[in-house]
Amino acid sequence: MAHIPDGLLSLPVLIGGGAFAAVGVAAGLRSIDDRAIPRIAILSAAMFTASLVSLPVGPSSVHVLLSTLMGLMLGPGIFPAVLVALILQAVMFGFGGLTTLGVNTITIALPGYVAALVIGARIRDATSPRGAGLLGGIGAAIAVLGTGCLVAVSLWLSSSDYIPAAKVMLVTYLPLALGEALICAAVLVFLTKAAPDLLVPRLANGDLPG
Repeated sequence: MAHIPDGLLSLPVLIGGGAFAAVGVAAGLRSIDDRAIPRIAILSAAMFTASLVSLPVGPSSVHVLLSTLMGLMLGPGIFPAVLVALILQAVMFGFGGLTTLGVNTITIALPGYVAALVIGARIRDATSPRGAGLLGGIGAAIAVLGTGCLVAVSLWLSSSDYIPAAKVMLVTYLPLALGEALICAAVLVFLTKAAPDLLVPRLANGDLPG
Protein backbone atom coordinates (compact mmCIF):
# COMPACT_ATOMS: atom_id res chain seq x y z
CA MET A 1 0.00 0.00 0.00
CA ALA A 2 2.33 2.73 -1.21
CA HIS A 3 -0.74 4.78 -2.16
CA ILE A 4 -2.14 5.90 1.19
CA PRO A 5 -5.84 6.79 0.80
CA ASP A 6 -7.60 9.82 2.23
CA GLY A 7 -8.74 9.78 5.83
CA LEU A 8 -5.88 7.83 7.41
CA LEU A 9 -3.19 10.43 8.08
CA SER A 10 -3.21 13.24 10.61
CA LEU A 11 -3.15 16.88 9.53
CA PRO A 12 0.48 17.50 10.65
CA VAL A 13 1.66 14.49 8.62
CA LEU A 14 -0.30 15.67 5.58
CA ILE A 15 1.13 19.19 5.87
CA GLY A 16 4.67 17.91 6.39
CA GLY A 17 4.44 15.51 3.48
CA GLY A 18 3.00 18.24 1.27
CA ALA A 19 5.81 20.62 2.18
CA PHE A 20 8.54 18.07 1.46
CA ALA A 21 6.86 17.11 -1.80
CA ALA A 22 6.63 20.76 -2.85
CA VAL A 23 10.37 21.17 -2.28
CA GLY A 24 11.14 18.03 -4.28
CA VAL A 25 8.85 18.94 -7.17
CA ALA A 26 10.19 22.49 -7.29
CA ALA A 27 13.78 21.22 -7.31
CA GLY A 28 12.90 18.74 -10.04
CA LEU A 29 11.26 21.36 -12.24
CA ARG A 30 14.19 23.76 -11.82
CA SER A 31 16.84 21.18 -12.57
CA ILE A 32 15.50 19.36 -15.62
CA ASP A 33 16.44 20.24 -19.16
CA ASP A 34 13.56 20.95 -21.55
CA ARG A 35 14.68 17.99 -23.65
CA ALA A 36 13.98 15.72 -20.67
CA ILE A 37 10.24 16.47 -20.65
CA PRO A 38 9.31 13.62 -23.06
CA ARG A 39 11.34 11.18 -20.97
CA ILE A 40 9.62 12.36 -17.79
CA ALA A 41 6.21 12.01 -19.46
CA ILE A 42 6.95 8.48 -20.66
CA LEU A 43 8.22 7.27 -17.29
CA SER A 44 5.34 8.95 -15.47
CA ALA A 45 2.94 7.12 -17.80
CA ALA A 46 4.82 3.85 -17.20
CA MET A 47 4.47 4.24 -13.44
CA PHE A 48 0.82 5.26 -13.82
CA THR A 49 0.07 2.09 -15.78
CA ALA A 50 2.25 -0.40 -13.90
CA SER A 51 1.20 0.61 -10.39
CA LEU A 52 -2.49 0.25 -11.21
CA VAL A 53 -1.96 -3.52 -11.17
CA SER A 54 -2.12 -4.49 -7.49
CA LEU A 55 -1.54 -7.97 -6.15
CA PRO A 56 -3.05 -8.96 -2.78
CA VAL A 57 -0.44 -10.00 -0.21
CA GLY A 58 -1.92 -10.88 3.17
CA PRO A 59 -4.07 -8.02 4.51
CA SER A 60 -2.54 -5.50 2.13
CA SER A 61 -1.62 -5.30 -1.55
CA VAL A 62 1.53 -4.45 -3.49
CA HIS A 63 2.29 -3.02 -6.90
CA VAL A 64 5.33 -2.15 -8.97
CA LEU A 65 6.88 1.25 -8.15
CA LEU A 66 9.74 1.64 -10.70
CA SER A 67 11.16 4.35 -8.43
CA THR A 68 14.83 3.40 -8.75
CA LEU A 69 14.63 3.25 -12.54
CA MET A 70 12.92 6.63 -12.57
CA GLY A 71 15.55 8.07 -10.23
CA LEU A 72 18.37 6.80 -12.45
CA MET A 73 16.82 8.11 -15.65
CA LEU A 74 15.28 11.35 -14.38
CA GLY A 75 17.32 12.51 -11.41
CA PRO A 76 15.28 15.13 -9.46
CA GLY A 77 12.69 14.93 -12.22
CA ILE A 78 11.33 11.85 -10.44
CA PHE A 79 9.38 14.10 -8.06
CA PRO A 80 7.15 15.85 -10.65
CA ALA A 81 6.89 12.60 -12.63
CA VAL A 82 5.55 10.69 -9.61
CA LEU A 83 3.24 13.55 -8.62
CA VAL A 84 1.61 13.69 -12.05
CA ALA A 85 1.07 9.92 -12.09
CA LEU A 86 -0.47 10.01 -8.61
CA ILE A 87 -2.80 12.87 -9.50
CA LEU A 88 -4.10 11.02 -12.55
CA GLN A 89 -4.55 7.79 -10.60
CA ALA A 90 -6.44 9.55 -7.81
CA VAL A 91 -8.70 11.55 -10.14
CA MET A 92 -9.37 8.87 -12.74
CA PHE A 93 -9.50 5.70 -10.63
CA GLY A 94 -9.71 6.80 -6.99
CA PHE A 95 -6.36 5.09 -6.41
CA GLY A 96 -4.70 6.67 -3.39
CA GLY A 97 -6.04 10.06 -2.34
CA LEU A 98 -5.95 13.76 -3.09
CA THR A 99 -5.13 14.96 0.43
CA THR A 100 -2.30 12.42 0.63
CA LEU A 101 -0.66 13.37 -2.67
CA GLY A 102 2.27 15.03 -0.91
CA VAL A 103 2.97 12.11 1.41
CA ASN A 104 2.55 9.55 -1.36
CA THR A 105 4.88 11.49 -3.64
CA ILE A 106 7.60 11.51 -1.01
CA THR A 107 7.18 7.87 0.04
CA ILE A 108 7.58 6.71 -3.57
CA ALA A 109 9.95 9.26 -5.10
CA LEU A 110 12.41 9.95 -2.29
CA PRO A 111 13.73 6.38 -1.82
CA GLY A 112 14.14 5.99 -5.58
CA TYR A 113 15.95 9.31 -5.87
CA VAL A 114 18.29 8.51 -2.97
CA ALA A 115 19.01 5.04 -4.35
CA ALA A 116 19.87 6.57 -7.72
CA LEU A 117 22.19 9.08 -6.07
CA VAL A 118 24.06 6.27 -4.32
CA ILE A 119 24.35 3.80 -7.20
CA GLY A 120 23.99 6.01 -10.29
CA ALA A 121 27.67 6.68 -10.91
CA ARG A 122 28.58 3.05 -10.23
CA ILE A 123 25.99 1.81 -12.71
CA ARG A 124 27.14 4.20 -15.42
CA ASP A 125 30.75 3.12 -14.82
CA ALA A 126 29.96 -0.60 -14.57
CA THR A 127 32.21 -2.75 -16.72
CA SER A 128 29.43 -5.17 -17.67
CA PRO A 129 25.65 -5.06 -18.13
CA ARG A 130 25.26 -7.79 -15.53
CA GLY A 131 27.17 -5.70 -13.01
CA ALA A 132 24.91 -2.73 -13.70
CA GLY A 133 21.85 -4.95 -13.37
CA LEU A 134 23.04 -6.36 -10.05
CA LEU A 135 23.66 -2.90 -8.61
CA GLY A 136 20.32 -1.68 -9.89
CA GLY A 137 18.50 -4.67 -8.46
CA ILE A 138 20.00 -4.10 -5.03
CA GLY A 139 19.17 -0.41 -5.20
CA ALA A 140 15.60 -1.14 -6.29
CA ALA A 141 15.03 -3.58 -3.43
CA ILE A 142 16.37 -1.10 -0.88
CA ALA A 143 14.23 1.69 -2.35
CA VAL A 144 11.08 -0.44 -2.05
CA LEU A 145 11.86 -1.23 1.56
CA GLY A 146 12.51 2.49 2.08
CA THR A 147 9.05 3.24 0.73
CA GLY A 148 7.57 0.68 3.10
CA CYS A 149 9.35 2.30 6.04
CA LEU A 150 8.17 5.78 5.08
CA VAL A 151 4.57 4.57 4.73
CA ALA A 152 4.80 2.85 8.12
CA VAL A 153 6.28 5.96 9.75
CA SER A 154 3.53 8.13 8.23
CA LEU A 155 0.88 5.85 9.71
CA TRP A 156 2.66 5.65 13.07
CA LEU A 157 3.00 9.44 13.32
CA SER A 158 -0.70 9.80 12.55
CA SER A 159 -1.93 7.37 15.20
CA SER A 160 -0.40 4.71 17.42
CA ASP A 161 -3.42 2.55 16.57
CA TYR A 162 -1.84 1.96 13.14
CA ILE A 163 1.35 0.43 14.56
CA PRO A 164 0.22 -3.25 14.35
CA ALA A 165 -1.06 -2.75 10.80
CA ALA A 166 2.14 -0.93 9.82
CA LYS A 167 4.27 -3.83 11.06
CA VAL A 168 2.25 -6.35 9.06
CA MET A 169 2.32 -4.11 6.01
CA LEU A 170 6.13 -3.90 6.11
CA VAL A 171 6.30 -7.68 5.71
CA THR A 172 4.24 -7.44 2.52
CA TYR A 173 6.94 -5.27 0.99
CA LEU A 174 9.48 -8.12 1.04
CA PRO A 175 8.11 -9.96 -2.04
CA LEU A 176 7.64 -6.60 -3.77
CA ALA A 177 11.29 -5.74 -3.11
CA LEU A 178 12.37 -8.99 -4.77
CA GLY A 179 10.08 -8.47 -7.77
CA GLU A 180 11.14 -4.85 -8.19
CA ALA A 181 14.81 -5.89 -8.00
CA LEU A 182 14.35 -8.43 -10.79
CA ILE A 183 12.49 -5.95 -13.01
CA CYS A 184 15.01 -3.17 -12.45
CA ALA A 185 17.96 -5.50 -13.04
CA ALA A 186 16.50 -6.81 -16.30
CA VAL A 187 15.77 -3.31 -17.61
CA LEU A 188 19.22 -2.05 -16.69
CA VAL A 189 20.95 -4.96 -18.40
CA PHE A 190 19.02 -4.11 -21.55
CA LEU A 191 19.56 -0.35 -21.34
CA THR A 192 23.27 -0.74 -20.63
CA LYS A 193 23.60 -2.71 -23.85
CA ALA A 194 21.16 -0.85 -26.08
CA ALA A 195 20.86 2.74 -24.85
CA PRO A 196 23.26 3.65 -22.02
CA ASP A 197 22.62 7.36 -22.64
CA LEU A 198 19.15 6.91 -21.11
CA LEU A 199 20.81 6.30 -17.75
CA VAL A 200 22.17 9.85 -17.79
CA PRO A 201 19.47 12.31 -16.65
CA ARG A 202 19.18 15.49 -18.72
CA LEU A 203 19.73 18.29 -16.20
CA ALA A 204 19.64 21.99 -16.95
CA ASN A 205 23.14 22.57 -15.54
CA GLY A 206 24.63 19.53 -17.25
CA ASP A 207 25.68 17.91 -13.97
CA LEU A 208 25.00 14.31 -13.03
CA PRO A 209 22.84 13.62 -9.96
CA GLY A 210 24.97 10.80 -8.70
